Amino acid sequence: MPILKVFVVVYVIWNGYVFVAMGRDKRRARLHRWRISEASLLWMGAAFGGVGLYTGMKYFRHKTAHSKFVIGAPVLIVVNFLVISLLLYTGHFRLNLF
Repeated sequence: MPILKVFVVVYVIWNGYVFVAMGRDKRRARLHRWRISEASLLWMGAAFGGVGLYTGMKYFRHKTAHSKFVIGAPVLIVVNFLVISLLLYTGHFRLNLF
């Protein structure tokens, strides 16, 4: 399996995990339990989980009053896609179209 296909599968799974982490943190906040730190959530987004972070934030209406998430999540998505584009451009991912 080409490395690009593996990356896409891992990318989707990781963003799903970050999405679920946002939901778990929201649930724990409602139950007044131990929470996932904001720094951990932002690091997950920085580690190619920006899409999961942003969709989780919007879907669960969680951290929407925190400017570091409202501004940070979209910025992380852009940075993630720039890094992926750079990897594609430099040839680290080979596109086997045919």
